[in-house]
This record gives sequence, C-alpha cells and structure tokens, in this order.
Amino acid sequence: MICSDFLEFQDVLRKMRVLDDKIVYALNTSLPTESFSSKINAQSACQELHSQIQKGHSERETVIKNCIVSTAETVKKLKAAKDEKPDDFDIMKNLKAEQKKLRLLQTELSVEEVIQEKTTKLFTEKCRSHYKPDNL
Repeated sequence: MICSDFLEFQDVLRKMRVLDDKIVYALNTSLPTESFSSKINAQSACQELHSQIQKGHSERETVIKNCIVSTAETVKKLKAAKDEKPDDFDIMKNLKAEQKKLRLLQTELSVEEVIQEKTTKLFTEKCRSHYKPDNL
C-alpha cells in the first residue's frame, strides 16, 4: 500500500491532482467562446467535466483517509509495544516516524480541502450559466 512511504503517497496524489492543477485549461478547452457556442454543447461539456472533478476528489479523499486510518492503527500498535518494552529504541524510533507521518497525512487532508474549494470555485465561475450540479 502507498501509505507506508510518504513520498510515494505524495507522488500518487500529485498524479491524481492533474485535472485540478490544470482546471483553468480544462475549462477553457471544454467551453466554447461566443463564436463557437453553436458548435459545442456547453451544458454537456460542463456536466462531463464536473463528473471528472467529483470522481477525482472522491478518489483522493478516500486514499488520504484510508492512509490516515492505516497509519493511526500502526501508531496505536507501536504505542502498545512501547508500553510493553519502554526501553526499546527501535520501537520508539518507529513510533516517532509513524506519528510524524500521521501528522503529514492529516495536513494533506487540509491541503486537499483547499484544492477542492479552488477547483469548485473556478468550475462554478465558468460553468454556472451552462450547468448547475445538485451538490454545489
């Protein structure tokens, strides 16, 4: 699982965030200008883009939350092991590393929130006259 290596986890998230990173480009290429508005169905373009955005947000949130739960379980086990062997240096070292990773994962959840808000705001600004999803 990608949760064990935080750098790999970040790489996976970076790849999953491509649409959000390029949302302005995606909106500009999906929506027609005034001169091309008769050739492209803006409503279906916005609907399709919204579907892709929602799917990406949901998948990333699930990955982050699953890693948080998994890492929290590991921290819990290491704390129990530390209670049994308080002088074991390896357990202490692993516990501190897992606690740090847990904090980083929780921070990543906050970052995800900000990214989702930004993407949703840009989508709403560009598509509001063509498509209004139920959940916005």
